[in-house]
Amino acid sequence: MKSDSQLQQDVMAELKWEPAVHAAQIGVEVRDGVVTLAGEVGSYTEKLNAERAAQRVSGVKALAVEMKIKLSEFSRRTDADIAESAKNILGWTSSLPADAVKVMVEGGWLTLSGDVEWQYQRRDAADSVRYLSGVTGVSNQIAIKPAVSATVVKSDIEAALKRRAAADAKAIAVDVMGGDVTLTGTVHSWSERDLATRSAWGTAGVRNVVDKMTLVY
Repeated sequence: MKSDSQLQQDVMAELKWEPAVHAAQIGVEVRDGVVTLAGEVGSYTEKLNAERAAQRVSGVKALAVEMKIKLSEFSRRTDADIAESAKNILGWTSSLPADAVKVMVEGGWLTLSGDVEWQYQRRDAADSVRYLSGVTGVSNQIAIKPAVSATVVKSDIEAALKRRAAADAKAIAVDVMGGDVTLTGTVHSWSERDLATRSAWGTAGVRNVVDKMTLVY
């Protein structure tokens, strides 16, 4: 197991290696395997890239994000401009039904609402707008319409886990109540945890996934 000092050095190195991040502007603190990122970044995109870079490092148990976004004069836009751009992009996103997603912007923070049938549509909506200039954050409040019974959802998720990670599937328990899925058990890396949650989200009718899995290195 890595010491906090080694983990700090590894996270700092990963941030420096990530070309989409200005590592010199981000501070890294580690305590008991929990990494805290602080400092200022120039965009919401850079903030996301810094978070993802830290999560790639082996040994990170949890991530606390205290970075602030400081937009340059060139990047600043009015809420009305951001809302109009977001509306246009969502309209051109082929996976989304027409007018399924509503947009609200306040202080550069973009909130999405509405109803879709699949998690990938919900994800596509957020992905299509998060890189817009002037955006300081995205709240994805799009709901997923329930489509099938809890028994079918549970069966489909367990089958997906076995197909994708046969060795680890037995260590993950799936509990379904309505369209809400809770995952418990143990995983051995962030990639395994991501695989499990994506498998759950990839099932029709899932509205919410609660990750209670324990990361064990």
